Amino acid sequence: METRAEKWLLRLYITGPGGVSALARMNLERICREHVKTGYRIDVIDLLKNPALAREHEVVAVPMVVRESPVPIRKVIGDLSNAERALFALKHGAYDV
Repeated sequence: METRAEKWLLRLYITGPGGVSALARMNLERICREHVKTGYRIDVIDLLKNPALAREHEVVAVPMVVRESPVPIRKVIGDLSNAERALFALKHGAYDV
């Protein structure tokens, strides 16, 4: 029986449309396009528009991307400009990038 690789569900927490938030979004989209072959979905959550979500979703710094699926959950903080480190952290955890 063939098993399908699970699609990545990513949540990117930002504060506004510009600066480091825009850079993190652009870098995450590029990393996924180039390296996530199983498919992915990126949900962008602007904490300036929904500040209560920061506490509810345990956001400790921004920009922050959370890989909700596949489990285990992975959290990465930073602009994701170092694609190699960002990808490693999204797959395995344990890096601020």
